[in-house]
Amino acid sequence: MKEKAVEIFSLPGGMRLVCRRAPLVLEYFGVAVNAGSRDEAPDRFGLAHFVEHTIFKGTFRRRACHIINRMEAVGGDLNAFTSKEETNVYSVFPRGNLSRAIDLIADLIVNSRFPETELDKEREVVRDEIDSYLDTPAEAVYDDFEDMFYRGSQLGHNILGTDKALDSFTPAVCRGYLTENFTAPRMVAYYLGPEPPEKVLQRVQTGFAGVPVAGDALHRVRPVANPRFDERRHIETHQSHTVVGASIPGLDAGNRETMALITNILGGPGMNSRLNVSLRERRGLVYTVEASTTMFSDCGLFNVYFGCDPADRDRCLELVFRELHRMASEPLTPRALAAARKQYLGQLLVSSENLEQIILSTGRSLLLTGEVLSRREVEEAVMRISAEDVLEAAAMLEPELCSVLSLG
Repeated sequence: MKEKAVEIFSLPGGMRLVCRRAPLVLEYFGVAVNAGSRDEAPDRFGLAHFVEHTIFKGTFRRRACHIINRMEAVGGDLNAFTSKEETNVYSVFPRGNLSRAIDLIADLIVNSRFPETELDKEREVVRDEIDSYLDTPAEAVYDDFEDMFYRGSQLGHNILGTDKALDSFTPAVCRGYLTENFTAPRMVAYYLGPEPPEKVLQRVQTGFAGVPVAGDALHRVRPVANPRFDERRHIETHQSHTVVGASIPGLDAGNRETMALITNILGGPGMNSRLNVSLRERRGLVYTVEASTTMFSDCGLFNVYFGCDPADRDRCLELVFRELHRMASEPLTPRALAAARKQYLGQLLVSSENLEQIILSTGRSLLLTGEVLSRREVEEAVMRISAEDVLEAAAMLEPELCSVLSLG
């Protein structure tokens, strides 16, 4: 599909809008808010996630049943999610229903009233979510690792919060969090579909006229480095689940594409990734091994995950460290670098067909970095990466700089 042109608008109250126009039968509209679990008070851990759940439970204009049926009635979906630094509320719907989506999402953000009876029910839902998280160690190990890696900082706690904190989330507390954080200067609206951007802008200006323009400023403190750790926790499971991690720069740094290329070489989705070849194809030690990066506004984290038989954990870890050291010490040959670029750019092209992910990424990029790169700009940045750039960035992944957590 031809790349969608991007247009960015700034609204009078400080809200921004990014539009990608494309001749689609579906439309995508949502709002990203620069507020997440990182912005919670210490005695309110889990509040950002709980508010995201409960804005659907009633506004001053709509009851919960009206909210859940508003987009579904036309065949659309209404979704939301919370991360450490953002909250997203968005909808995917058949063409011709943009006004309906804008009106609903604006109502949720501006007018949610958090009825006590609905909060009581949702507390139980979140408690079940916390309990179910414990049943999936392949996912829990990531969160537990992150909590340990960033302990003592705003990032060092689980998004879901704690069972005890849930009881303190009253309607007044939830409403206060919404009013203080869901403000126009901390919001980006995003749209993908066939409507002219100027028409989308007009509708957003009307729909979000009631969004507060003043609220709490961001008070984020860059995490300090903690001592590295290597911890094994025994749980009842047939596999050992291990995460290896190291600190990397965040979204405010200039080497995002280099880190993405390194991650792809080491443990991207291709079966020819170095870690997959070493641990699975050659030795049959794992079913899954993958590398990933998590980039926050001011810091980042590189991870390798593998699941294996507990008896093979140390051998697998040795092989992971071998590949990390190789990445940091052996320059890529011109041929290997060219092949890595080609594969990565091809994967980006394939993933561009995932329109929902594309527009969510577009909104996040504008929200947290203030820019949206075109495909050509990304390609040019990747093609500028040199073997020396790779070595310099990979030096942050040397084994002696890595921490390890295993569950199993």
